[in-house]
Amino acid sequence: MRLPRSFSGWTIAVFGVLAFVLGLLGLISPGTLLAMLGFEVLDVRPAGDYTLVYMAASSMAAVNMGVYYVFAASANYTPFFRWTVPFRLVTFVVFSSLVLTGAAPAEFFGVGLWEGLGALITGFALWREGNLLPSRQSVQTG
Repeated sequence: MRLPRSFSGWTIAVFGVLAFVLGLLGLISPGTLLAMLGFEVLDVRPAGDYTLVYMAASSMAAVNMGVYYVFAASANYTPFFRWTVPFRLVTFVVFSSLVLTGAAPAEFFGVGLWEGLGALITGFALWREGNLLPSRQSVQTG
């Protein structure tokens, strides 16, 4: 696997490694991750509480996402870098809204901030590299 070859690639690689590591943490120690996010950690879960199942599922998704990001960075797959920017901004809005409406604890805002700032930094890097918008290649006819 190659190291990223651009600033935008590095932003994607760093995001990917962090997602992978935090996903592993959620799989190994869900209580630790819940506490980091500001959620109450219960010693005993009542019947019908599927918090740990949800933590395992979302943590596994984070592990997978981390791998995708690292592979995309390694391949310098700029279209993927571009695709992440608007979707990570949407994630920032949704996660921040959860905090602002009181549905999630204040610490959860860190997740939204991580997504939003990461998207802006990746977008800035793509802009500086002249890769923010896809190039328009002439369509050959005939």
